[in-house]
Amino acid sequence: MEKKDYYETLGVKRDVSQDDLKKAFRQLARKYHPDLNKGSKESEEKFKEINEAYQVLSDPRKKGEYDNVGHAAFRPGDTSGYKPPSYDDLFRDFGLGDIFDAFYAGPGRAQSTAGADLWYKIELSLTDAFNGTKNTVEIPHLYECGTCLGSGAQPGFTRTCTTCGGSGELITVRRSGGYQEVITIIQCPECGGRGTIIGKPCETCQGRGTIRRMRRIEVSIPAGVEDGQFLRIAGEGEPGRNHGLPGDLYAVVHIKKHPVFERQGADLYSTTIIGRTTALLGGEITIPTITGSATLKIPRELQSHTLFRLKEQGMPYLNSRRRGDLLTEVIVKISEEPAKKQVGWKGEKLVALLALIIASTDFLLRFLEDGAWIPGNLFISMVIFLVCYATGWVLLNVYRRILGNAE
Repeated sequence: MEKKDYYETLGVKRDVSQDDLKKAFRQLARKYHPDLNKGSKESEEKFKEINEAYQVLSDPRKKGEYDNVGHAAFRPGDTSGYKPPSYDDLFRDFGLGDIFDAFYAGPGRAQSTAGADLWYKIELSLTDAFNGTKNTVEIPHLYECGTCLGSGAQPGFTRTCTTCGGSGELITVRRSGGYQEVITIIQCPECGGRGTIIGKPCETCQGRGTIRRMRRIEVSIPAGVEDGQFLRIAGEGEPGRNHGLPGDLYAVVHIKKHPVFERQGADLYSTTIIGRTTALLGGEITIPTITGSATLKIPRELQSHTLFRLKEQGMPYLNSRRRGDLLTEVIVKISEEPAKKQVGWKGEKLVALLALIIASTDFLLRFLEDGAWIPGNLFISMVIFLVCYATGWVLLNVYRRILGNAE
């Protein structure tokens, strides 16, 4: 029997591109694949012809030989043992294997599921964030049950689900007119997607397949980490289902507020207060830094709220030897206290001393005049002392108020 032209078999022209060739083959494969046409010998033969034509025309060398001499370029092949590729293998060749495998686990192998991720908050001081540190955390962790190995069944009490054949899913293929098929994949309602039926739940884990225990994990925190950043510790999350990969642990960093410094990225900000004398005459002052202290030179006649930058005195950049800067705002303190103190306790002593001198002089004069000690004279002198002291106190406070308004 004379073989049909390969180009006619696939319904393409001789100058067809590889992309159009592949597209034509896929359309015919969906139509005639034996897995979608159970028991049809005609479809099986047709698919063999399509597959043979595609294997030749998709190979540049074979295609060149076929274009030159036709079918004579190839020896007659023995197709008695021919077995068409499965439907999922066919589309895996077109780069769809990962997508197909995500839905279809195949007979006898239940779909595995990755474990859930865990999140944990770690609180650090600004100093720890500057230096980097190691933090040991305790988190509740699910371990695979050692008795049932995660199956949830007592050993010897499981059987393969007959509804899904152990795949954990049910797949139906339905034609939607023309050459299109609709593939529907649902979780097996009989086994719940496990692929096996539990006859007796595991006594150790009560059928859950996992056991919860506390786990100590050491988290290495690099220098320069910022508030809100998280560190990923691979494989330290919840275990996977049906031997799936475990999830990850994410440690979220929270940096506590510092009493002196405010952080913005790698830079630190602080406030420094100086007196009027230092602001007027200038000088050197000592200010705190994240590593200790530093000397800051104040120029003469400094204006309040002036911002100074100290290079390389901030936080380190993450995974780098570079550091940010320290910016300190210098505020000149203007207060009533210096003026008040200037005429404060010294002024009060002066008022009391003057009142005492006046009262003592009055008493002495009375004593000399009378020639003897008379209690009435002492009483009069005390009254004079109190009057003088009260008058001086009033004048002193008036002077204080005048100085305060002048400030």
